[in-house]
Amino acid sequence: MQAATGAAASKGTLQDGARHNPSADVQWTDRFGDGTPDFLRLDSPSDQESFRRWFTLIAEFQALRAPAVLPSEINDCAALLRYSYRSALHAHDAAWLKEADIVPPSALGAIEKYQYPLTPLGAALFRVRPGPLTAEDSHNGGFAEFADAQTLKEFNTHYISRDIHAARPGDILFYRQLQQDSPFHSMIFVGRSQWIGEGGGDFVVYHTGPEGKTRGGMRRLALADLRQYPSPRWRPVAGNSNFLGVYRWNILRGAN
Repeated sequence: MQAATGAAASKGTLQDGARHNPSADVQWTDRFGDGTPDFLRLDSPSDQESFRRWFTLIAEFQALRAPAVLPSEINDCAALLRYSYRSALHAHDAAWLKEADIVPPSALGAIEKYQYPLTPLGAALFRVRPGPLTAEDSHNGGFAEFADAQTLKEFNTHYISRDIHAARPGDILFYRQLQQDSPFHSMIFVGRSQWIGEGGGDFVVYHTGPEGKTRGGMRRLALADLRQYPSPRWRPVAGNSNFLGVYRWNILRGAN
């Protein structure tokens, strides 16, 4: 098995000008010192819950749909994270639902604070280097549209626990497999499925990344099965040194 490799602007909701011009009426504060601007953080419980539900619904859908119609950009575990993250923050209007080919099985709330890509950073949502946040990061390469699994772990999420019971829907399980060329891998903790009524079990989804000469593909696995996986290096248990732990997106930092 190969595992799948914000306070807002100065007042109220970001205005249209601020969404397109990083220097217009934007406060470059970072109250947690993790490099993520506060204007990207989802402060309200309703926005946090909406993000979690959309993120997991979109990620799980990729594992349930036919491989032939999987978006071509999802070619490894980090790509699945990026795609699901951006899509969760998007305006989920009729045009987006048609393009994504998704019909949610139940109504989901909208994220009110902002909608991708209308942010002071535009589409460049991912922190890609260390160091304190500054306004210059809006144009000096501090943020980008692309980030690999290691970069997502180090600069866009924060550590929660090595106890899988601490995971909430939308959290990420990170691994480091030194015996592979690309050692950092990730899985998305879905929790209970929003798509399929299968009782009370929790699930994870991930993209395997390339497998030999093939592109690999999406996988969906019950957490109970992952904890007993034949190869111990993929088990999310404290005794597995390859399992780095449960991580949470920085935009949810401070959430309960």
